[in-house]
Amino acid sequence: MPKLKTNRSAAKRFKITKSGKLKKRSARRGHILSKMTRKAKRKLRSSSYVSDADAKKIRRLLPYG
Repeated sequence: MPKLKTNRSAAKRFKITKSGKLKKRSARRGHILSKMTRKAKRKLRSSSYVSDADAKKIRRLLPYG
């Protein structure tokens, strides 16, 4: 059986933790941050975990993750 290809865009966006959860960066952090309050930007610094429903779909893209 041939090797499976990893989806590179998913590999750059998600990391799999030791416990098997998927970790992601907060959204809305790319640009146009001047109109956001300090508090809102501070809250977006922390990363979060992908929900279980979405994790199933993402795991297919990361076969060796």
